[in-house]
Formats: sequence, structure tokens, C-alpha cells
Amino acid sequence: MAKGTSARIVLVTCGSLSEGRKIARAVVTKRLAACVNIVSVPVESIYRWKGKVEEAREFLLIAKTTARRLKELEREIARIHSYDVPEFLVLRVDGGSEYYLEWLARESEGQRK
Repeated sequence: MAKGTSARIVLVTCGSLSEGRKIARAVVTKRLAACVNIVSVPVESIYRWKGKVEEAREFLLIAKTTARRLKELEREIARIHSYDVPEFLVLRVDGGSEYYLEWLARESEGQRK
């Protein structure tokens, strides 16, 4: 198990499955993420927006990337996303399969083996 990796998990929600697929395809194509999982069953979100408590059905994207790609990934998601303030939460990855982490870095940073 590798420790203290540069791998990151990014959580993004969006309003439709088609929007989620569009975002996922764009960021993987541009090598800003190695992989994006789309939770194809809506999650229920309750949040405060413009002073009111709102409820919505959203789709969750789980993107795997590296620390180096975070700023570009955030810009690309903001460019494509329909929300005024898209969710973009970054989680550190403390460890994982060495082979998976190598693949993740290679695919999101354009490295060839």
C-alpha cells in the first residue's frame, strides 16, 4: 500500500444524469481525471440556497485525479456545469493499490508507460 499519495477524490453533484455524463466524458477525455464514477440513482440533497432550505434530486460524480490536476479540473467543471456554484469537494487519498495509483497518475497526467 502506498502512503501519502498525490491521488485525490473529487465529489461533484449535478442536476441530471445527462449532465453528469457530459462532465465525466469531458474531464476524462482531457485527462483531468483518470476515471469518473456516476451514481446513476439520484441522491436526495437538502441544502440552504439564497436564504431558503431547498431540496433536490441530484446525481453524484466521483472523480479520481491527482493534486496537480485539481485547479484545471475545477475550472473545466465550472465551465460545463449548469449550477451557479457547483459542488467541488476534494478528499485526500492516504493509500491504495500501488498499481491503481500508478494507473490513476498516468491517465490523469498524460504519462505513457
